[in-house]
Amino acid sequence: MKINMSKADRVIRVIVAAILATLYFKDVIGGLVGFILLLLAIVLAITGVFGYCPLYSIFGFQTNNNEDKY
Repeated sequence: MKINMSKADRVIRVIVAAILATLYFKDVIGGLVGFILLLLAIVLAITGVFGYCPLYSIFGFQTNNNEDKY
C-alpha cells in the first residue's frame, strides 16, 4: 500500500474526524445524520492515520509529492 496523501492532507482529515466525533458524542448532531457523520469520521481517521485513500487510487489522484515512499 503506497502512501498517496500529503502530511497536510492527513492532518486535516484527522482534525475533521475529531471534530465530527466530538459533535456526535456531545449530542450536537444526532439521529441518522449524526451516525452517518460518525462513520465518515471513522473513515477519515483511518485514512489519515495510514496515509492511503482508496478513492485517490481509483481516480489516480495523489497529494503526496514524494514518489519513492513505500
